Amino acid sequence: MTRKQSTRRARVQRGATLIEILVSMVILLVGLLGLIGVMIQSQRAQVESYQRSQALMLVQDMASRISTNRVAADCYDDEGTLGTGKATADIDVTACTAGSAAQKARATADLQDWNELLKGGAETLTVSGAATPVGAVLNARGCINKDAGTGVFQVSVAWQGAESSGAPPAGITCGTGSYGADDANRRAVSITVFPTLAL
Repeated sequence: MTRKQSTRRARVQRGATLIEILVSMVILLVGLLGLIGVMIQSQRAQVESYQRSQALMLVQDMASRISTNRVAADCYDDEGTLGTGKATADIDVTACTAGSAAQKARATADLQDWNELLKGGAETLTVSGAATPVGAVLNARGCINKDAGTGVFQVSVAWQGAESSGAPPAGITCGTGSYGADDANRRAVSITVFPTLAL
C-alpha cells in the first residue's frame, strides 16, 4: 500500500457519518420517550396513593367521631351522602331521637366538619381575598350506613380515580353511579364501626 492510499483511507475513516449520528439520535429519542412514559405513570400512581391515604384518614376520622359519641351514633346515619354536592348548612340532625340535645348537637357539628373535610376545607388557598379549598380528595363523597340488624356502621369515602380500573366491591355502595355509568373511575375505602363496643 502506498503512502497516498493510506492517507486517503485515514481521511475516510475519521469521524462519524451523518447517518450514524441520525440513528444514534433516534435511539436516544426512543429511550427518552420511554422514560417520559414511566414518569407519567409514576405521577399517576403517586396521585392515586395520595388520594387513597387522604380517604383513609377521612374514614378513620368519622369512625372516631361515631365511637366517641356512641349514645347518639344513630344520628350519624341520618344525612345520606356528604361531601361533593352537599351544603354544610343543610346538615342538622338535632331532631334525631337518640341521645341528649348536646350529643345531637355534637353529631350535627361532626357531620358538618366531615362534610367540609370531604370538600377539602382543611387546606385552603386564598385567591383575590377568597379562600378556596384545595386539600380535597377528587369529588369525594362520604357515606355512613347502619345495618339495622347488627347495629354495625359502615363508614365509606368514594372519590374519582385518575383513570379507569375495576369498580370497588359491591358491598361499598357509596358514590355508586356518580363517577360514570360503569363505576370504572370510582374508588372507595370503607371501615366498620361497632359503636356499642367503644370504650
